Amino acid sequence: MWLNKNSEVVRTKVGLAYNVQRGVRPDVEDWEAEYDSMEVVMDIKQSIESGGYEVVLMEAVPEKFIPTLLTEKVDIVYNFAEGTFGRAREAQVPAILSFYGIPYTGSDATTLAVCLDKALTKQVLLSKDIRTPRFQVIRSLDEKLRKNMRFPLILKLNAEGSSKGISDTGLVHDMVEYRKELERLFETYNEPVLVEEYIRGREFTIGVLQEGNKYKVLPIMEIHFKHGKEFYSYKVKKNSDYYVDYTCPAKIDPTLERKLTNMAIKICKSLDIKDVARIDLRVSQEDGNPYFLEINPLPGMVRGFSDLPRIAETAGYTYEELVLHILENAMQRYGLKTPIHT
Repeated sequence: MWLNKNSEVVRTKVGLAYNVQRGVRPDVEDWEAEYDSMEVVMDIKQSIESGGYEVVLMEAVPEKFIPTLLTEKVDIVYNFAEGTFGRAREAQVPAILSFYGIPYTGSDATTLAVCLDKALTKQVLLSKDIRTPRFQVIRSLDEKLRKNMRFPLILKLNAEGSSKGISDTGLVHDMVEYRKELERLFETYNEPVLVEEYIRGREFTIGVLQEGNKYKVLPIMEIHFKHGKEFYSYKVKKNSDYYVDYTCPAKIDPTLERKLTNMAIKICKSLDIKDVARIDLRVSQEDGNPYFLEINPLPGMVRGFSDLPRIAETAGYTYEELVLHILENAMQRYGLKTPIHT
């Protein structure tokens, strides 16, 4: 809220763009892995309202989103929407908002389209001399694996997140395992597969917020896999309290901390990240260098569960403060009036 020239309280109207699970493919457990529950949506809604804003729910599906957008006349949209279908689905909402000239939080359509495509993101970052594991995109079962790809390899869907498609058999050690996993992925999802050399070593995730035009790297989190697990499969992510321990801030020396921090900032600059992102890296036990794995410019926001809220809490942000920081940094970027918190 803010005061107009007559000292009247004006409540900024914020649209909350989101997608939720709809039970489209109950036969595939992780089919809607990237979509949230209404509980998460309401957590974000209430967090925005705690700053004195009016919130309008805007489910990002074709039959609802644009009609709501045109009738509600929101001042800004808090974009938490994953989109509905396709390689560029995360770009759908910001593209529509840009078309109508409506401000929104987070990165623009171009950045979101690039970042959802893991291979394309890697190609952009390689042009900036940012290390990433050797990789190849396989678009059909007939496509051959390049001879320079070294086992072990990890197989992922190229344009999905939240570990969708990554099974406990996703780390393969020979051509027999590789072929079996590739066939499983194409049979179930029928999407291009990213094949990536597996980096043995320590895994870190880094939360980044913008403050004005500057990037603020939050305390670095180290991820410790246990009970025989080595990587984030969907099963491990879903049951992370059992399979994963977290250390935040990570117990690392100042040299490595600077390397990871500088790399995170360079990645955000290279991809033109706005307001918020979470970056996954591994530090190789062979050469000691950090390698970029992937970036999420629409990071998960499940209270007490998702990595970014956990990291932000270590940095001194409550869940509500994290949500409001993202919103209000975007408001400042668009020149919207800053609120008077009560």
